[in-house]
Amino acid sequence: MGKTKNLKTAKVSGISYYTADFIKYFKRHPGLYLLLVLPVVQVLIFRYLPMYGLQMAFMDFNPVAGYAGSKWIGFENFQRFFSSYVFWRLILNTLGLSVYQLIAGFPIPIILAICINELRSNKLKKTVQMVTYAPHFISIVVMVSIMIQVFNPHDGFVNRIIVALGGDAKNFMGKAEYFKSLYVWTGIWQGAGYSAIIYIAALSGIDPQIQEAAIIDGASKMQRIRHIDLPGIIPTAIILLILNCGRIMSVGFEKAFLMQNSMNISASEIISTYVYKVGLLNGDFAYSTTVNLFNSLINFFLLVTVNKIANKVSDSGLW
Repeated sequence: MGKTKNLKTAKVSGISYYTADFIKYFKRHPGLYLLLVLPVVQVLIFRYLPMYGLQMAFMDFNPVAGYAGSKWIGFENFQRFFSSYVFWRLILNTLGLSVYQLIAGFPIPIILAICINELRSNKLKKTVQMVTYAPHFISIVVMVSIMIQVFNPHDGFVNRIIVALGGDAKNFMGKAEYFKSLYVWTGIWQGAGYSAIIYIAALSGIDPQIQEAAIIDGASKMQRIRHIDLPGIIPTAIILLILNCGRIMSVGFEKAFLMQNSMNISASEIISTYVYKVGLLNGDFAYSTTVNLFNSLINFFLLVTVNKIANKVSDSGLW
C-alpha cells in the first residue's frame, strides 16, 4: 500500500510539475501558444470529428433516419466491396500509380537540391530555386488544362513535334497506357522544386568546416556529395519516405478525376474517384465510407510497417 501511494503521489507531482512548467512558458510567450489555437481547432474539426461518421461503414445508412435509425449490418459492406468486379482494378490502379509516383518522384528532389546547393553564384542559385518551385503554385485545374492543350492530338505542341519528325499524332490523354506516365511526370515537374526546399534546408545544416576539410584532403566534388551531403540528408529523406509510404494508397483525387475520360477509364479509375462517384453521385454513403475506411487502414498499416523497418535499418523513424 505504501509503495502504491508513493507511486500515485509521484505521478500527481509529475503532472503538477508539467502543468506548472506549461503555465510558466505560456505566461512568458502567450503569443506563440495562441498561434496554435487555429491549427488545433482545424485538426479537431476536419480530422477528428469526421471519424464519428465511420460507423456508416457498418450500417445500411439512411440519411433520413440518421445514425440512430439506420440498420447495423456489420461487415456486409466490406464483403460487398471485396466481391465487387472493380475491387482488384481499383487496388492495382491506385497501388500502381502510387508506387510509380514514389519510385520516380522521390529521388528527383534530392538530386535537384544537391545540384542547387553546388551552384557557386547565390544569384543563380536563387533564380534556379524560383524557376523550379514556381510550378507548385499552379492549380491542378490549370495544370490539367495545360496538359490537354499541350497533348492535343490535332494541334498540341507535342504532336506537332512528332508530326514534324515524321511520326503520327497520338491521343495521349485518351489512351490508358499513357495515363500513369502523364500523371506522374507532370506531377514531378510541378512538385520537385518545392519538395527540394526541405533537402536544401537539410544541406544548409551541414557544418561547412567538414566540406572545407574534405577539400583540403583532396576530395572531389562527387566524393563530397557521396560522403558528406548524402549522409547529411538521409535522416530527412527517411522521414519523408515514411510519410510518402503512409499515403501510398491516397492518390490525389482532383488531378486523376480531371484527367479521366471514357477512353482511359480502365487506368484512371482509382479509389478516390470511385468513392466520389459512389458516395456523392450515387448517394451510397455507407458503401463509399467502407471503401475509404479500407483505404485508410491500408495506409496506416503501411505507415507502421515502413516506420518499423526504418527504425531497424537506420534508427531514423517517426517514433
